Amino acid sequence: MVVVGLIFLALSGILRPILGMVMDPFIAFQRWTSERFMVLYDFFTLPRDVTELLQRNAQLENEVSNLQSQVIQLQEQLRETEVLYSLLDFARARPQDQYVAAAVIGQDPSPFLNYIIIDRGSDDGIRYGMPVVTQQGLVGRVDAVTSSAARVQLITDSGSVVNVKFQNKSESAQIKGSVTGEVTLDMLSQTATIDAGEILLTSGLGGNYPVDILVGQIVRVERSANNLFQSAVVQPVVDFKAMRAVLIITNFERTNIQPLLPDLG
Repeated sequence: MVVVGLIFLALSGILRPILGMVMDPFIAFQRWTSERFMVLYDFFTLPRDVTELLQRNAQLENEVSNLQSQVIQLQEQLRETEVLYSLLDFARARPQDQYVAAAVIGQDPSPFLNYIIIDRGSDDGIRYGMPVVTQQGLVGRVDAVTSSAARVQLITDSGSVVNVKFQNKSESAQIKGSVTGEVTLDMLSQTATIDAGEILLTSGLGGNYPVDILVGQIVRVERSANNLFQSAVVQPVVDFKAMRAVLIITNFERTNIQPLLPDLG
């Protein structure tokens, strides 16, 4: 009967205040003990956890560094693939020509010369005077050859002269390089009307380059009543600083017209 009565009082809530008074000291003691235990646990285990975290962090940093290297390599491969596809598209657009692809492996260190070195030479069928192009347009021509490499004179070199024509006009002229790398248009009649933005192509005159290869664009026209010809500043279409690969036109035959020119000396 006593037990049944206590259960009845507990269920009815009458004993709740009494039970609270009895249990509160035990709960407070348990909370105090738990807090001290956690402080001691952190004190003895935290240094080990920090060491493990530092080791794990170093491991993750190494993994990130390796992944970044792989990303850079994949990006380089992607750029090389895009260049090769672009060169292939250029070759398909001119099926009459035969090509040998080459990588750019060097540049002339002289500030007064504009040459590049490519990794194809006489063993690959490369010969002096062969035109060199990219998917953008005209680069220059082969100037010197060894068995495994060749030197290419760029159209920006001071010794370079290219006969050109306008894309939408019948006039023809010449472009010349300079020691500063600037390309200028010369030998254009004063009666010709040209404007900035005009597109220049190889004309084929002189026998040094094939016809209809994109060369550059007129940037600024310079006219003077005292000169026999007009001149202009030309922006080449090829980005020579970013050049990674080129095509050499191997079936082009240069025409030597020098013996036919009058001796003005």
